[in-house]
Amino acid sequence: MKKILNVVLVCVLACSLVGCGKKEAEQTEEATSTPTATAAADTSVAPAGTYFSETTGLPISTSLQNQRPVAVMVDCEQIAFPHYGIAEADVVYEIMNNVENGRITRFMPIYKDYDQVAQIGNIRSTRTTNVWLAGEWNAILVHDGQASYAIPYYDEAYASQHLSSGFTRIDNGKPSEFTEFAIAGEITARIADAGFDHDYNEYKQDGDHFTFVKYNTELNTSSFSNATAVQLPYPHNSTSLSYNTSTKSYDLSMYGELHQDAEDDQVLTFTNALLLDCPFTEYPSGGYVYYNIVDNSGDGYYLTNGKMEPITWKKGGENEITHYYDASGKELEMNRGKTYITMVPSDVWGDVAIQ
Repeated sequence: MKKILNVVLVCVLACSLVGCGKKEAEQTEEATSTPTATAAADTSVAPAGTYFSETTGLPISTSLQNQRPVAVMVDCEQIAFPHYGIAEADVVYEIMNNVENGRITRFMPIYKDYDQVAQIGNIRSTRTTNVWLAGEWNAILVHDGQASYAIPYYDEAYASQHLSSGFTRIDNGKPSEFTEFAIAGEITARIADAGFDHDYNEYKQDGDHFTFVKYNTELNTSSFSNATAVQLPYPHNSTSLSYNTSTKSYDLSMYGELHQDAEDDQVLTFTNALLLDCPFTEYPSGGYVYYNIVDNSGDGYYLTNGKMEPITWKKGGENEITHYYDASGKELEMNRGKTYITMVPSDVWGDVAIQ
């Protein structure tokens, strides 16, 4: 009887072990066949082989990370149109060039990956304020001459590496001052020939120009005011911005026409626009000016997504970075993408029309 009982116990135990093994096998099979949840993308890390550009906040090749940008002086006189390569710039400044001639403006586009732009221009002379602004970016300033008042600033170490004239001349039937352009590869070759620093040097300022939202996210503008159309008080070239709901960016027009690059009809359009109220001082002759931005601050507006919020700007020394702050005094948070910056003379700031 005892032997029989032992045999029964062994059989029961064996069956239970087989059952457990079967359940474990089933559980293992279920676990194997159950799809694994995909981890959310890390919006703080750039895709492999890229880094977040300091000019746009968008991912670009890591091969460009240490490369200095260039800042190019471009004429906005109507005869200079159509422009080449402006729509491919990362940041575009528009600044009053002179109090005469209807306060005509000039562009100063900033390029990080300038070798990929087939043609840039036309190239014109620079002004004092442009020397300071290029210095903010540790950029190499590309120009053809300058107002005499700007010359002393080239003696400053941060501004000493600049490229003036000698770029490609194109026979376009216009006066000679509207015929100079930088062709792809030409700027890099000129930098090397001059022995200038191709990469950032000791005059690069610490910190960033812009504070961008996380990658693949968008700024919450629900509390902002509407801003879908802007008319700037530039009587000569009549610059305006119009919000394009399809591209979610601001298209720029001048002389009543949409700005499009000559080589590919690409529209000059911006994710962000910074309109700055800036006082200026007129030099003794020639109508030339400089903006009183060094060691100064002022008001402005930030536009994005068809919306607008009041801001303030602040700049320290000549080549120190201009910082932007929201109404609460915090660093302005901006959408990633291209940015338009214009310094509106304070005496006509009240004439900026925003709808």
